[in-house]
Parts: sequence; structure tokens; C-alpha cells
Amino acid sequence: MGISIMKKTFIPGRTYIPVSGKVFDKEEINNAIKVARDGWWTEGEFGKQFEKDFRNFMGIRYVSLVNSGSSANLVALASLTSNVFKDRALKSGDEYIAIPLAFPTTVNPGIQYGLTPVFIDIDVKTFNIDIGKIEKAITKKTKLIMVAHTLGIPYNLTQITRIAKKYNLWVIEDCCDALGSRWNGKLVGTYGDIATYSFYPAHQITMGEGGAVITNNPLIHRSIRQFRDWGRDCWCDTGKDNTCRKRFGWQFGDLPFGYDHKYTYTQIGYNLKLTDFQAAIGVAQLKKLPQFIKKRKENYAQLRAFFDQYKKYFILPELSEKEDPCWFGFPAIVKENAPFTRNEFTQYLEENKIGTRTIFSGNLLRHPAYKHTKYRIAGSVENSDVALNGAFWLGVFPGISFEHITYIKKVILGFIVKKI
Repeated sequence: MGISIMKKTFIPGRTYIPVSGKVFDKEEINNAIKVARDGWWTEGEFGKQFEKDFRNFMGIRYVSLVNSGSSANLVALASLTSNVFKDRALKSGDEYIAIPLAFPTTVNPGIQYGLTPVFIDIDVKTFNIDIGKIEKAITKKTKLIMVAHTLGIPYNLTQITRIAKKYNLWVIEDCCDALGSRWNGKLVGTYGDIATYSFYPAHQITMGEGGAVITNNPLIHRSIRQFRDWGRDCWCDTGKDNTCRKRFGWQFGDLPFGYDHKYTYTQIGYNLKLTDFQAAIGVAQLKKLPQFIKKRKENYAQLRAFFDQYKKYFILPELSEKEDPCWFGFPAIVKENAPFTRNEFTQYLEENKIGTRTIFSGNLLRHPAYKHTKYRIAGSVENSDVALNGAFWLGVFPGISFEHITYIKKVILGFIVKKI
């Protein structure tokens, strides 16, 4: 299967090289046109097909599609507040483990539900949570570990799951950047209680917007669907009625017996569903995922071989054999003693039409939105500050060709030579 990219002819120094972007062909377009012609525009046949295909790819039992990765994180955490989990249910005042080097919507759902984030610093060699500091941060209030696999780099899931089991903690794996990444040969997202995914164009596959929440636990899956679908108790798919075969045979709360189950609400929920247009694009994208993974790894390898010559100036990931990332981007940190700063470096690249990004928030605690937020820091966050001041990433998405990378290396070499 060939992959075509909607792009103009590349002119070095004139054509902008983005850090991320969509890679697609006519199959995505034809699927979306079919949805338009069929007239069923809410979640429908393509939604069901994507859920089935994603279950098969991940090797898990349940998939729920949502309208974004941020919504996936919201509904994942919300689902664990259900009273069906009794004393394990998350409630206001509980604590959860997080890191400062995060995209905000990995941390925000806990804050929004009244939980207190306990921030643990990162290991600069992996850009992920410092595993050795987790147990010291756990108290009687700790109920959850909710952190992301930064830029697709898996964190130590063997240790995370061991700690979670020891202290009876929930684990939500934010895999929004890590679809296709593996820890010890097994796909990330299959270790925790819940995992979340984003299908924004920057990620391994795209629906434009879109996301997914996965689990192997039927009770969690039921709760996810309730919070995703307005908080209603009914589990019928969109457009379906009477799946339980007793639609008018239930009694809840102060409602009269037989009140329509389709309009009975047992949670304070949302509407976070996506459209079948999005799912239709996702079905086509998922077929290309193995090729996308391969290309991302190849692009990373080319950049890594180049940057390895300049370790004097950059901190680069140091991974074990157990970590097999599907790279979201190429991350590095400009060392404090380098003859240039991160901003000088990235601004030069941008001026030469090469896209760059900082690594998400750098340190979320330095942002205005969190100035008056209640949180706890376990130890220091000095490594997150190192990332705040020195970290960046470059694109490795499948739309970046050998020609692009050759130009990127040429520009970086010219910058380094000029500075030294």
C-alpha cells in the first residue's frame, strides 16, 4: 500500500518543515465521503469498525472513542470516581502522582475533580518520571498514578505496576504520544487500569481531532461509557434502543418504576463522543500505522546518529533495551555549559524554515494557570527546570523525508560551527 503526502515540492531554506503533520491518501477521503453520503454523521459504523480494529491491534477488551486526547484523560479519571468502586473511588482530597514536564490535560482532570497532584521530578535521561522517587511520595491519601509516556518514550512499567499493586493504586497510562511504543516487548497502554490516546494530527495516526480510552476491566469500561455519554445509565450504542431488553423495567433513585432507561442518569457526565467522519478517517489511518511506526523510527535514527557527534552540547535520551519508543519527536536538551542557548538554537532553526517545539510545559508549575493551584512537590523539580530552560524536540513524522533530514543536519551543523 503506497502512502501519498499532500505537499508542495521541497525547496531547501524556503519550504517550511513542520514538526508534525497529516499523512494520508484517498482512502481517508473516500471513507469520509461515504459517511457524508450515508447521512449518519454521529458515531456509527466506522466508529464500531475502528473500535474493533484498535482492540485487535492493542490486544485489549474495550475501546471507547472520544473527541480528543484531552477528553480521553478527563473521562478516564472521571470514570474512577464512580461509587461502584466503593472505597477505591477517587474523591476530592485524594492525591495522585504526576510530573511537571507534562501536557496540561494530563494533570488537569485530577485538579478539576478536587484531587491534589503530587509532583515528582523527571529523569533527564528518559524525560519520564523518576521511578526511584515514587514510593517516598506516597501517603495514605494517594490513590492514582497518572503520567504520560513523554514523546513516546515508555516509562518503567514493570516498576510502576509493582508499586501500584503494593499500594493499591490505580494507573492511568497517558499514551497520547506513544501509540505503538513498547515496554519489554509489550505495547504500552496494556499495563495500567486505563490508557488514553490522542488522534490529533501531531500523533502517530490522526482523525483531525479524536481520542480513545481503553481498558480490560468491564466495570471501568461501563463507567467510561457513562461519563462519556451524558452520565446516563443506559449502555445502548448511538442510534440503538433496548439493548438490555428491559428498557422500561428499571427503577433508580426517586424515579418511578419503568422510567425510560435511555434517559436515566446515574453519573454527572459529559458528551465527549466523536463523529463518524473522524472514525472513518481513523479506520484508514490505522491500516497505515505499522508503516508510520517504521518511518518514525527511521527518522529518529538518522537524527540520533547526527546528534551523537555533539553530545558535548546536548543531553540525549539514554534508554534500556526494554524501551522501544514509537517516537513522537526527537527530544534533546541544550546543556547549560553549551556555547549557545536553547532559544538561540531553535530560533536559528525556525529562521531557516525548520519547525521546533519545547517539550510541552517544561515545568507546569512555572505557568500562570497553576500559581494558585493546590499541589505538593515530592523533593525538588530541578530536572524539570532543566527541561524548561533547555529542552526541545524536532519532527520525525512520516512526512519528513531523507531530503528534509539532510537539510536539517546541514543547517544544524552550520549553526554549531558558527558558535564554536
